[in-house]
Amino acid sequence: GETWQIISGDLTTNDPAKQRQDESGGLTRDATGAENHTTILTIAPSPVEAEVIWAGSDDGLVHLTRSGGGEWEEVGHRARGVPEGTWVPHIEVSKHEPGVAYVVFDDHRRGNWEAYLFRVEEYGRRWRRLDEDDQIWGFVHTLEEDPVNPNLLFAGTEFGLFFSLDGGQKWIQLKGGLPVIAVRDLEIQRRESDLAC
Repeated sequence: GETWQIISGDLTTNDPAKQRQDESGGLTRDATGAENHTTILTIAPSPVEAEVIWAGSDDGLVHLTRSGGGEWEEVGHRARGVPEGTWVPHIEVSKHEPGVAYVVFDDHRRGNWEAYLFRVEEYGRRWRRLDEDDQIWGFVHTLEEDPVNPNLLFAGTEFGLFFSLDGGQKWIQLKGGLPVIAVRDLEIQRRESDLAC
């Protein structure tokens, strides 16, 4: 961390209309800067390709570089059915297949609690929506792909944890003592094959 190199330009819309946190109507700004908008929320390097990095923003953009940051392409516009400007809180790059990632969109800040979860293939060229028939309850925060079985997926939502044994075609809520709570992060501990949330 002693030296840093810029590898991209602005990967957001940089929309000035979304950057008026000082004009809050009299409310005091949060010391954390939580009101800031047009920011990168997730950066996801590929575990199988050294030069591949994905990035998602809070204004609906998904960018991909296949050259370690030399050139970036916005690929999120191919996600059909997602309202414009929907946050991208998490991207899970496949541990098994080059060019594959899972992209989560979250629009609950505008009163939309629908789950927007996509499997993206061919480096952003092909998008397939998972859970089109509303098997997942509530909006999704995160997704984790199993490091051994690529068809085993876990989705953390505002109302608990869901899993799929067939690559996201069918989802089942994992209960077994887990209360109905927001699951905002997931990680599989590889040595023990345990899921932590």
